[in-house]
Amino acid sequence: MRILVYGAGVLGCELAHVLLQNKKNDVTLLARGEWKERIDQKGLIIRQWAQRKTTVDRVRTIDVLAPEDFYDLVFVVLQAGQLPDVLPVLKANRSPYFVFVGNDPHAKQVLEAMQRPADKVAFGFQNTAGRRERDRVVSVHTGVGMTVGGATAPLSGTFRIRLKTAFDGTKYKLTFYSDMDEWLKCHIAFILPVCYVCYACNGDLTRATKQQRAAILDAAYEGCEMLKALGIPVNDAENTDYYKPGTAGRRKMDAMVLAMAKTPLGRLCASDHAMHAVKEMQYLDEAFEALRKQAGTAMPMWEKLRNEMPAWNTLQK
Repeated sequence: MRILVYGAGVLGCELAHVLLQNKKNDVTLLARGEWKERIDQKGLIIRQWAQRKTTVDRVRTIDVLAPEDFYDLVFVVLQAGQLPDVLPVLKANRSPYFVFVGNDPHAKQVLEAMQRPADKVAFGFQNTAGRRERDRVVSVHTGVGMTVGGATAPLSGTFRIRLKTAFDGTKYKLTFYSDMDEWLKCHIAFILPVCYVCYACNGDLTRATKQQRAAILDAAYEGCEMLKALGIPVNDAENTDYYKPGTAGRRKMDAMVLAMAKTPLGRLCASDHAMHAVKEMQYLDEAFEALRKQAGTAMPMWEKLRNEMPAWNTLQK
């Protein structure tokens, strides 16, 4: 299967590495500039942080996707704020199936912009974090996988088979979900409060107080309630039930947030990403603020955390 991974950040590089484990795949990675040159010269070097090993893969690279280029499957692994600039290029390409991977608050709008049938465009979230260094990627995961599905409907059987075939023989778990627009918005309702506290603590979540850690989950609960007020079909069992005070799920999330704040794994998965992806977080924040204005829902804890962080232009500096 001919596969293109469009984007060579941490997520894109880890995804390319996994896909290369299936020897039936012919994988190409779209990268640019000095990063492309280093991959061409030295290979795709990934330090698997949790596994304490380094992998090196030889992968074909390109820096431009032409309209006539054809791939059986294209994974677009970019920050959501970068998509508006590349959507015309992707729409013009003749490849049949696209999967947009990452935090995206506008899945339905991306689907419309691609001007393809709904069963040809999927959205996914890959459970990987880390950072890119001079000649390598540091990838943090405890088992790579992806939650994937259509914007507002289940993927067709044909699309599912194609995805399963791409990862055949790898240790990559695919979890199919029927409404990724809802899933991604609910995910953002959690990660934004985490980032607000991270920024308030100058990138050091170990300084977060017990009250701030609790406020993260209170704000996430408010975010999900706001989404429901807009008619978005929030899956309470996987979201609000875990954020609501006094529930068994909330106690589990309290423990997870504590681990996120106090362990090196949490630093790499949360703090480092927040501090190195300020533009992405600002883009998500602006998208969520637009939803808040539509809903008009009171979100006092969300507002409190957002007001405690520095201004976005200060963070950019």
